[in-house]
Amino acid sequence: MSDEPRVIRESLDVIKSWAYKEMVAEETTEDRFFRELGDTCAELRQAFAQNVGMSSQRVRVLVQLWREGETSHSDLRQALGLDGASVTRLIKELEASRLATRRLDPADNRYTLAALTAAGERMADDLERSHQTYQERLLADVTAQEQEAVLRILRRIRANMTNSENP
Repeated sequence: MSDEPRVIRESLDVIKSWAYKEMVAEETTEDRFFRELGDTCAELRQAFAQNVGMSSQRVRVLVQLWREGETSHSDLRQALGLDGASVTRLIKELEASRLATRRLDPADNRYTLAALTAAGERMADDLERSHQTYQERLLADVTAQEQEAVLRILRRIRANMTNSENP
């Protein structure tokens, strides 16, 4: 059997690596700032869920139901930015784990309502405590003044985005 596919893959990996290094070498300060900000946000979205051994979507659904109480699939879809099929699949998984229940909305049977069971409430409460501890650990070496500085910068960027969208 030929090693040709492996050699081609390895060559492409080397080229991609070189191209990325060249791209990064030519980055402006603004490019680096937004790349780091985006990379950090993407990592944060996944890190806590991995820390507790769940998918980030499952964590988000549990917490949303814990905070809002019984909620329609449609409202969950909007609040979490998920498609309907994903919400249904996640709620069915939580239901199979006895963490949530589903029922038709008595006011409009076109809608399905989801709510946490007592076990789901306990799990969401545990997640909230774990999340607080996780955040404290992440910010252990970041002073309150540094945190406030980052928040001010993020607010300024948001304001600049709004101003540039509405000239």
